[in-house]
Amino acid sequence: MSRSAPSAPPAVSPSAPSAEGLHVLPAAQWRAAAQAHRDRVSTYTEPLRELHAAGVRHPVHDFLFSYYSLTPGALERWHPGAGTVLAADPGHDAGPEPGAGRSPAAVGHQDGAHPASGPGSGGGWRFYRWVEPSRELPGGGWTVDVPAFAERRASMIEFAERILGLTAQRPARLACFGLHEWAMAYRSEVHGVRHSTVPLRLGAEGTNAVVEQNRIGCSHFDAFRFYAPEAAPLNTLQPTRQTQVELEQPGCLHANMDVYKWAYKLLPAVSSDLVAECFELAWRIRTMDMQASPYELADWGLEPIRIETPGGRAEYVRAQRGFAEEANALRHRLLAELKTVRTLAGPARQEGTTR
Repeated sequence: MSRSAPSAPPAVSPSAPSAEGLHVLPAAQWRAAAQAHRDRVSTYTEPLRELHAAGVRHPVHDFLFSYYSLTPGALERWHPGAGTVLAADPGHDAGPEPGAGRSPAAVGHQDGAHPASGPGSGGGWRFYRWVEPSRELPGGGWTVDVPAFAERRASMIEFAERILGLTAQRPARLACFGLHEWAMAYRSEVHGVRHSTVPLRLGAEGTNAVVEQNRIGCSHFDAFRFYAPEAAPLNTLQPTRQTQVELEQPGCLHANMDVYKWAYKLLPAVSSDLVAECFELAWRIRTMDMQASPYELADWGLEPIRIETPGGRAEYVRAQRGFAEEANALRHRLLAELKTVRTLAGPARQEGTTR
């Protein structure tokens, strides 16, 4: 599934006008940014759609749309994030339906009731509100209703800040060698395998031997919970949902893929540009994760990382270290966007009204 380099979103002028103290993007500029985002993401989503149309599931990359809940269409929609007004074009945009009103209550919290020309078109209007025309914004516009979002997503914001912040503070543990995937395939002669369309590279017996001859120390509950029953006691840690925040660390491939999860769960207050970067990192991590797995993926163009050998383990750790650094950089950017959300939500919540 080769892909061309994604196009960068159009640059935002530092001298752009403001309305309600928020940054304004002219219609032509945000439409171009939305199209650039669709082009960027479709280099990943379109090949999968083509496979699915042929009745084929990808054993590696379908995970990013099955385990993770954001659909390809929703990922392709562009949102500017908190603090930006998307200017309406009086000659192009009809605005919200007549009679529905342009108040936050009428516009901000329902999907699918708004013109296709606006932000998040195709059912992605939740948590937007209309900004009335002004001198700086002659045609009016749309912005994320940050106070409403912060109120309704308060527990998600709090949890994301905790798990992202604490994970980024911890040292990366780099000695797991991706054995979680092997533990999931342990005793496949009894339980079968999760990826039944691809064979085990070393067969059932060889896979069992790798699990039995190595120390397994997975810290990520959402990998551990898929272990074969006989493999779970072999793990040096026994992670639970309750200990997830305590155990998450930046050397874990799955914790680093999950940065994408926390980003998209915070749409539209988090920018789609950041979500796309998190997704692209998750795509690369997932690819490497499966290269190091017990599955034979040569028919899908993926050479194995042979973690059962010293050279393979060294290759794994090199990639793991790089992913840890990239993921932590994205964690800090996501935390910064959440800080903006809290800042913008604060005054309105103190006043007890939605601006």
